[in-house]
Amino acid sequence: MAKNIKKQNIPNLDQALTPELLGQAIHARRTQSNLSIEDAASFCGVAKQTFMNIEHGQHTSQLDTILKICSTLGIKLFIQPWQLDDEVLNVWQ
Repeated sequence: MAKNIKKQNIPNLDQALTPELLGQAIHARRTQSNLSIEDAASFCGVAKQTFMNIEHGQHTSQLDTILKICSTLGIKLFIQPWQLDDEVLNVWQ
């Protein structure tokens, strides 16, 4: 009998990205796609433990692994453009 997967809500994404927030987003996407952790890890080509670590927001995961999982699950990450003005430039001086 197939395991019933409890769908998680999308976390509040209007905040700075952290490992924990990214893990919550990946977890929500996986559960909303009705994928078990085993199936999602296999689908993404990573170990189950690695997938679990990322979902739990552990800081030890490799960026390329995280990007691979996001891409496979259809989670888009992007860098928001910044403006170069005097105030921003003064922060670095």
